[in-house]
Amino acid sequence: MTGLWLQERVDGVSFKVFVQPRAARNKIIGVHDGALKISLTAPPVEGAANRLCRDFLAKTLKLPKGRIEVVGGLKSRRKTLLIKDFSATELSVRLQEYIDG
Repeated sequence: MTGLWLQERVDGVSFKVFVQPRAARNKIIGVHDGALKISLTAPPVEGAANRLCRDFLAKTLKLPKGRIEVVGGLKSRRKTLLIKDFSATELSVRLQEYIDG
């Protein structure tokens, strides 16, 4: 996977996300400065974009919402997410079609 920052942890894998709020539709755009760039329809207020980011990625990666957590950058466009009980390899494989395709 080209350029995406991933970190294996005991409890799963963490990675960087760059969120573009108030977009026309929810979409993985690609990799931007080591982060997975995602456009989201939600505004960046009261955690709406964080919730939609988690929900959108859970649906896209075919995972339960509870396995994905925003662990850094709660009030920033640059966030760190954790997918519990998941590996960097699994994440790379599932994101492959969105990033390289």
